[in-house]
Amino acid sequence: QVQLVESGGGLVEAGGSLRLSCAASGSIVSISAMGWYRQAPGKQRELVATVNGGGYPNYANSVKGRFTISRDGPKNTLSLQMNSLKPEDTAVYYCKAEHIRTPTTYLLDWWGQGTQVTVSS
Repeated sequence: QVQLVESGGGLVEAGGSLRLSCAASGSIVSISAMGWYRQAPGKQRELVATVNGGGYPNYANSVKGRFTISRDGPKNTLSLQMNSLKPEDTAVYYCKAEHIRTPTTYLLDWWGQGTQVTVSS
């Protein structure tokens, strides 16, 4: 069984910083892409940042220049450094892994349980 566990969320004032972490565990042979998504109350889940198997990052326009995604491939961990946070960044942040191979199965994607980020004005 595959698990993605996020940590690092919390409450921060506007202009502050937070660092989110995601650890993938289980009998994982390989993971293709990983990324961070967020969902604010009453809104659809949206992409924040992803990094592919080659380590190439992709960011939503709303976070470019403020957020940095990083991945440790061998350890299957993912981080998101969030700087200059704004109230509109308030959301539940989810970690996602894509194209996961285990010794016995293949998963198209898998999600973590989410971590709350709240930015006060």
